[in-house]
Amino acid sequence: MNAIIDFLNTIFWGYVLIYGLLAVGIYFTVRLRFQQILHFGEMFRVILSAGETDKEGITPLQALATSLASRVGTGNIAGVAVALTLGGPGAIFWMWMVALVGMATAYSESTLAQLYKVHGPEQVYRGGPAFYIAKGLGMPWLGGVFSVCLILSFGLVFNAVQANSIAEAMQGGFGVPKIVTGLVVAALTAVVIFGGIRKIATVAEYIVPVMAGIYLLVAIWVLLTHLPQIPGMFGHIIGSAFGLQEAAGGITGGVAAAMLNGVKRGLFSNEAGMGSAPNIAAAATPVPHHPSSQGFVQALGVFIDTLVICTCTAMMILLSSAYVPGGDVTGTQLTQAALGEHIGSAGSYFVAVAIFFFAFTSIIGNYSYSEMAMVYLGIGRHEGLVVLRVVVLLMVVWGSLQAVATVFNTADASMGLMATINLIAILALSGTVVKLTKDYFEQRKAGKEPIFHAADYPELGDQIEHSIWYRES
Repeated sequence: MNAIIDFLNTIFWGYVLIYGLLAVGIYFTVRLRFQQILHFGEMFRVILSAGETDKEGITPLQALATSLASRVGTGNIAGVAVALTLGGPGAIFWMWMVALVGMATAYSESTLAQLYKVHGPEQVYRGGPAFYIAKGLGMPWLGGVFSVCLILSFGLVFNAVQANSIAEAMQGGFGVPKIVTGLVVAALTAVVIFGGIRKIATVAEYIVPVMAGIYLLVAIWVLLTHLPQIPGMFGHIIGSAFGLQEAAGGITGGVAAAMLNGVKRGLFSNEAGMGSAPNIAAAATPVPHHPSSQGFVQALGVFIDTLVICTCTAMMILLSSAYVPGGDVTGTQLTQAALGEHIGSAGSYFVAVAIFFFAFTSIIGNYSYSEMAMVYLGIGRHEGLVVLRVVVLLMVVWGSLQAVATVFNTADASMGLMATINLIAILALSGTVVKLTKDYFEQRKAGKEPIFHAADYPELGDQIEHSIWYRES
């Protein structure tokens, strides 16, 4: 089994997804006319727009916070450090580039998730890739395969991995036994996930902005205390990205290593195209009431995750003497060493606490995705969700105690399959995305608040639930 799983991971992550995710991002960037750059302000407009949330939807801000809860995890702390160690400073430039094109992919998949969402149990909208695969492509069996892969990877194994990261951080930073950490995290997780999607969204709405804000403030402090070095550091990053200088001493592969590691870590961190975030995007009542508006919300999530939070980590590491390209110290230890240099002994504790909150919110965010998959599979009623929640809690405790490398490889293969399915689906439905986007901006240009009118899309027929989108003019 290990040989088979390793082979699948080599195919998925060595070829299909690294190039596929990047190619799809570029495709949507060009086809949507660079809207994530030219209409960047729209992402903030839809978040700040005042509007009513109906009884079945969460707010756009809650949807953003929940998706960020999942996106922003240990990869933003440890993953960035690994990218720098293996790829040099130039890896950060390629992380930025993959995030810019990934914003177009995130917009597209979340717009489709909104369009094809349905009325669900517990009076919450349900949707995501499984739903637009089944309804838009007429392939419900493939939606089922996607859902099983999503539950296995995000719902179960990745949550064990996040719990393991928390346990390691708490033991290393504060000497807390792993079993104690596992039980505490499981208890906190239970309080949140047994409240359902609305409770998860509410908790994320409060925790995510605070944790991201504090992390950003620390990064700003580091930048302010190193102002003279910042221009040179940016030159260092760009020079290393294009091989204009020997900035990556100790790095094997030079420009190729910078590009490969930057692209991989960027894709893993922001999840654009993976088919994960659209699951919570579907639960929102969009403001304005048009599928595209929630697409802009999730595109902003990619920007915040990679271009803001990952960049903060990179800057704090690069502005320290702890960073040695190709060195032995990497991952969480490198980030802790860098923060220790900037803010003293508190640096190690700060990173441990940051990992706790980043990873904990990832657990509840990942769970919310798997709940959508359960609903699609027809086992998302009360009893089925109770079973899922109990298994998630057991995985959290187990993950805090175990090295989960083999199981993590299995989840990687599972996520690779679901991401491949999702990329094919959004490409097949790209014409719908383009039409929705054109409709949205034509209404904006006419001075109107964009509203989705199903009558303008006769080709959709009964693929969408008209009662969700009906609004009196």
